[in-house]
Amino acid sequence: MTNIELAAVNAVETDADGCFGLGMIYSAGAGVSVDLVQAHKWFNIAAMRGNGDAARLRREIAEQMSDSEIGCAQRAARDWLKSHPQAPAPVEEIRAAA
Repeated sequence: MTNIELAAVNAVETDADGCFGLGMIYSAGAGVSVDLVQAHKWFNIAAMRGNGDAARLRREIAEQMSDSEIGCAQRAARDWLKSHPQAPAPVEEIRAAA
């Protein structure tokens, strides 16, 4: 992991928009070398966490990737998701009127 990635992951934990931002960093090469595998991974995670734009950008960069690269990105996303489970949404208690 690069210093940028470590700092971003520590800052955003499992936030969809933060993961989307990492995808943007790797797809554009902002402060790092362009890495479409990492970009696809982060867009995939962001899409799974609810960021609507991430799925579209994941598809766009997948067109520039080999099947092997896409498989590698998908495995990396799966591994990351296993090690960073999303906290369940709080359940609101519903009380019946007496």
